[in-house]
Amino acid sequence: MLTLTRPSVTQVPAPAATPALTFDERLALAALAVDARINTEPLDLADVIRGPVDAPTAPALQPYRTPIAALLHRAHTRLLDDGWCPDRLRDEQGAVCLIGAIRAEAGSRSEADDACTLLLDILRDEFDPNAETIASWNARQRDGRMPARILGHAASRADVRGI
Repeated sequence: MLTLTRPSVTQVPAPAATPALTFDERLALAALAVDARINTEPLDLADVIRGPVDAPTAPALQPYRTPIAALLHRAHTRLLDDGWCPDRLRDEQGAVCLIGAIRAEAGSRSEADDACTLLLDILRDEFDPNAETIASWNARQRDGRMPARILGHAASRADVRGI
């Protein structure tokens, strides 16, 4: 006959009750846990601060779809980037006047002429009715703020007119 016996089970004593942690002890443990997760190496600013990169920059977004408006916008951007000069198309430092900025960005002479014609009309209608030419108005300016403003405004007007 077959008798079944149970294997003997060793009695494991129950763990001793641990005393409850105080609030300050729990706070200290939490701070240690946070410190363990944070990289505590000193920050080297040479790894963070970078100078200008010589790689080519991405082209700026073109807000206008019409050709003359887009040309005037590019001329506005060039004037802001290269600087403004009052009495030449381009000076020794690379700064440009209104016409110089338009010619530098135009795809053809006729496109530049159309943009300059529109710019002179807007200049006379909205800013200075006595302006004889773009060049004479540009030469009377003290700095590049107003010429840049005129180019931006002309780009917006050309877009509204669909040209």
